[in-house]
Amino acid sequence: MTGKDNRPSSAVSAAMDENVQAISSWEQDALHKRSPAERLSDSITSTAASGAVLVGHVAWFLLWALINLGAIPGVRPFDPFPFPFLTMTVSLEAIFLALFVLASQNRLAQQADKRAHLDLQINLLAEREMTAVLTLLQDLAAHLGVQGSVSASELRDLVRQTDVHEITRKLDEIPSANAQPPEPDGREQ
Repeated sequence: MTGKDNRPSSAVSAAMDENVQAISSWEQDALHKRSPAERLSDSITSTAASGAVLVGHVAWFLLWALINLGAIPGVRPFDPFPFPFLTMTVSLEAIFLALFVLASQNRLAQQADKRAHLDLQINLLAEREMTAVLTLLQDLAAHLGVQGSVSASELRDLVRQTDVHEITRKLDEIPSANAQPPEPDGREQ
């Protein structure tokens, strides 16, 4: 698959380029489908997370404190210590910023759920294709009388179609790392 200089062959490289382009197109489509409220929320969230906003807040708080502690001559304090108006303003800013962050994270979580669902669909399709390939290889080996290095029972297990419900049930039976052990008297916490 690789050439003498360890670069991918042109067929593999073309497939990678095609995949990267498909993913990029899907991501761009998701960005363009955002509602105006989602766009506003994402814009506010990304702006609030910038270094300029951090520096602006530090300067604002410092100036506010200096003015209201009477440290700047000729400027009359308007919000004396303990700065109740500043506290109210910052609290309101934090509430609204938290709402915008939650809205953006909700959209990102929905997009991640779509990616996970797509990934699951592709994995199930690949599993089905591999099962068909293994069945064909088993038939070819039997027809040609080739003895394989995989035992018959291992091959039967691999050729058997995966039951997603059975796997999910088994995963649900595995205790969670966050699960609390039962109390000594048998009651849950």
